[in-house]
Amino acid sequence: MEETKESNYTYILKCNDGSLYTGWTNCLEKRVAAHQSGRGAKYTKCRRPVELVYWESFPTRSEAMSREAAIKQMSREDKLELIKSKA
Repeated sequence: MEETKESNYTYILKCNDGSLYTGWTNCLEKRVAAHQSGRGAKYTKCRRPVELVYWESFPTRSEAMSREAAIKQMSREDKLELIKSKA
């Protein structure tokens, strides 16, 4: 995965309990590492380890945040289909 300073990402993590967490960031590697270490989000802190299972790249923060909001509105089944489509 190549990152540039202009990249913004929407991502999905699969947590140790099988749940899915969706977020956005401008540095995917650092953000996933933060989640792994327990510094990423309250939700993922007690559900480690996490696995990055999906991401999309956007030129602007606004687009990444909009996509995050859209994915969060999806059903679990739709999120799993989205993850499958990327594989």
